[in-house]
Amino acid sequence: MNRQVTIFYLGVLISSIILIMVPAGYAQSSESYRARPFADLSGVDSFAGNDKVPFRFPLDNVSSDTSPSYTEFCSRSIWTESKHMYHAAEDYLRPAGTEVYAVADGTISFSGPMRGYGWLIIIDHPQANLYSLYGHLSPSRQRKKSGLVKKGDLIGYLGDSDENGGSAKHPLVPHLHLGVRAGQRSDYSSMGEWRWQAGWVKSYPPDLGWLQPSAIITSQVIPAGGFPNPAAGFLEIWRDELVIAGIYIIGCVCMLLIAIKKDKPFVPVVFGVILFAAVFLFATKKRLVVSYAVFAVATLSLTVGIYKVIRRSSKSPHRQS
Repeated sequence: MNRQVTIFYLGVLISSIILIMVPAGYAQSSESYRARPFADLSGVDSFAGNDKVPFRFPLDNVSSDTSPSYTEFCSRSIWTESKHMYHAAEDYLRPAGTEVYAVADGTISFSGPMRGYGWLIIIDHPQANLYSLYGHLSPSRQRKKSGLVKKGDLIGYLGDSDENGGSAKHPLVPHLHLGVRAGQRSDYSSMGEWRWQAGWVKSYPPDLGWLQPSAIITSQVIPAGGFPNPAAGFLEIWRDELVIAGIYIIGCVCMLLIAIKKDKPFVPVVFGVILFAAVFLFATKKRLVVSYAVFAVATLSLTVGIYKVIRRSSKSPHRQS
């Protein structure tokens, strides 16, 4: 009976945390929102060799290229129309192997494989309080993995249809997914609507800080102090990661209490080792809040387990006498 009561109250506690941390707060979609047509790119090639302007286009020969663009900023998803999904970037059709360049000076804050996007690169531009995102790059060709970059530096190449987020069975048309967002990548969660990598979102993209890339590049204007972050609270942006972190903490504490009560010291030791492996996994995915929480509970679990093992070992001779 006591065990059932404990489980009941644990469920109530977890549910309460979720209800508190996940209030209705996402920016709401509206039927009045429309896709934004691409800005006039007829003169953007001149930006590539002009050191007096802050931005350049990430592709060459844009002014004379007559190939069609792929998807506009804020366009509605045609395959999930009922879910009000909006495109948070601009897509540009180009052949596989096309060079992709940094749009501005900055620091690479992420470079790695991303499901659905082949190889993904994100560059923070603190001078403008922006970050730029380049998706569907090639994982098999040379690509920039870390460090500082200057405007116009080659960072990668567009991927083939079977490696750019597509596969041999479901190929994806080669194109560049270009996103620009106010703030730095670390300002956003890795999960939920506010995640730092988002191709399609339920909320209207500008409400989440996403900006129209072609308009930013062609305007060449940086507001005083940089582009302002969207008006959103800490819990609104980080709620999903905080919920996952809270569940890990609660689960670990409950496991430790049960292990201590049952006098099973090796259980928290094994559990701690497994959690340290999970820390590495979450860290590689840049889920920092979850990583810190799992690291804390892993350390607690391992410490308690080792302490209990040592204590049991020190008492074992007395039990034999």
